Amino acid sequence: MDAQGRGRADDIDPADQWVLNPQTGDYELRLDASAGQSSLPGPRTGGGRRGRGQDRGQGQGRKQGQAGDQQDAPQGGRSGTRSRTAPGQDRGTRAPLEDPGTRDLPGQRRRRGAPPESPGRRRSKKGKKSTGKKIALWTSGGLAVVLVAVAASGYLYYQHLNDNITTTDVGSAGSGGFSKDEAVNILLIGTDKRTGKGNEGYGDKGSVGHADTNILLHVSKDRTNATALSIPRDLITDIPDCPTKQPDGSEKVIPGTPGVRFNVSLGQDGRDAGCAMRTVEEITGVKPDHFMMADFNAVKTLTTAVGGVEICLAKPVDDPDSHLKLPAGEHTIEGEQALAFVRTRHSFGNAGDLDRIQVQQQFLGSLMRKLKDDSTLSSPSKMLDLAEAATKALQVDTGIGSITKLKDVGMELKKVNPKNITFATLPVLDNPAEKVKATVVVDTAKADPLFSMIQDDISLTEVKQQEKKEKAAEAARLKGTKSAASEVRVDIYNGGAVSGSAQTTLTWLQNTKGVAKSSQLGNADSQKKTTLEYGPDQADQARRLAEIMGLPGSAMKPGKSEKNAQGLPAIVLTLGQDFKGAGTPIAAPSKAPEGIQKVEADKAVCAK
Repeated sequence: MDAQGRGRADDIDPADQWVLNPQTGDYELRLDASAGQSSLPGPRTGGGRRGRGQDRGQGQGRKQGQAGDQQDAPQGGRSGTRSRTAPGQDRGTRAPLEDPGTRDLPGQRRRRGAPPESPGRRRSKKGKKSTGKKIALWTSGGLAVVLVAVAASGYLYYQHLNDNITTTDVGSAGSGGFSKDEAVNILLIGTDKRTGKGNEGYGDKGSVGHADTNILLHVSKDRTNATALSIPRDLITDIPDCPTKQPDGSEKVIPGTPGVRFNVSLGQDGRDAGCAMRTVEEITGVKPDHFMMADFNAVKTLTTAVGGVEICLAKPVDDPDSHLKLPAGEHTIEGEQALAFVRTRHSFGNAGDLDRIQVQQQFLGSLMRKLKDDSTLSSPSKMLDLAEAATKALQVDTGIGSITKLKDVGMELKKVNPKNITFATLPVLDNPAEKVKATVVVDTAKADPLFSMIQDDISLTEVKQQEKKEKAAEAARLKGTKSAASEVRVDIYNGGAVSGSAQTTLTWLQNTKGVAKSSQLGNADSQKKTTLEYGPDQADQARRLAEIMGLPGSAMKPGKSEKNAQGLPAIVLTLGQDFKGAGTPIAAPSKAPEGIQKVEADKAVCAK
């Protein structure tokens, strides 16, 4: 039988359309008639077929040869005669089987996976796929190929950017990791190495690259603010011993050098960026987690990638050394001109390095504003150019030495509002050992409070969220009645401070502050912060000791105390790693010291 001609070739095997009628013992072809279908064949018997309307009460059973009928059924039932029109059914119309004997006929077996057909639903004749369907299939297939190609090229580009990045293993000089839930310190280094086309006119010929421009970037834990502290290259400092990784994988310790310029902490005697990081920690007490280093080309390529950076000049500039020549007013600079601007040191202020630092801070603030500008972020071409330029220009530590990790760093930095990013310069004094002033030394009176603010995650700008938090802590813990110093009963432990700090503090409290009821009980587990623990009825004693010691509200831990050697309740003072010595307040100032140089990143300032 030509099943397709009967409109049933879509999901039913023709052989499966023959079913046994248990009432007659005959096989019958089960087809739901469709419009235009020829008449149904009758059930097959040994001597031929009889119509469906034939009386089944005549008692005719199966005759010999029925087995042969069963064998023939799967072949389409080609033997015997066909009834042109089934009784009780007009040609071309469908009549349901009313004979009760046929209601028990088993349903048609369908090919595996074919959906069941709704009762009474006509099945349309299935022909060849339409041209429209062919186009749709080819289009979707082509789209799939395009998507795969794009994905593959994206992966290759990702690998390309990864290959652009140069990394240095700084070992224990950095943290080695990056946490989104902690404050982060990154040392930004600009070298004076003369690499790249057109840079012959800058820097020292043959230099391996000094730490020419240095910024310690501290990003707060809550990402509300950041401080960028510039460290002058001509600062006289002690460079510590520096373990460095050699090309063969071995480690070499480069001996430290006392009393030299900061800029030789990189490059000289084989020192890598890890040496500069260790030197920064020696100076500030702040441990850099990572470093990012760029050469002259970085300024040129990055400014070109973003379409230029806006600057303002309070007076005309004509510098024959840097070849920068611009009238007063606002300008957009990029490439070679941008590099000339940040390298110029004879056109601003007193023509010294400190004045050049201030100009560079203004430039970086403008670059940050441009990077966060919608015209940059919404331009795919600019973003690709920026990714290309940044990865080629940057050298970083292995802890952030991949596109994925650098993206994570960038996403965290993006959270900081530019108005809460402050550029500051390390407070310095002219070197008193020099007759001709060429170098500087740290101004500890102003620098120490500034270091404390960075260590304690306190912004140099007004940040409402943090200010509110600090005020609430002070109001709840520091304000209130205070007992007399003679009534303060305290046990002192060393929990990470310099050896001997607990005994020194005990002596200081007893001899100079009148805290006679105090004891020194040795060492405790090391902790970063100094804490003062006290019971509910000891708050007045704790407030007095906090005032004497210069403790912040965050150091006070209510709810716990202990008994001293006499069995009397005592508050517990544990000196942490932040302890600076007896008589030196632990609490960092809430405002930056007066007179330090600083620039806020969201404000455009004209260089002068």
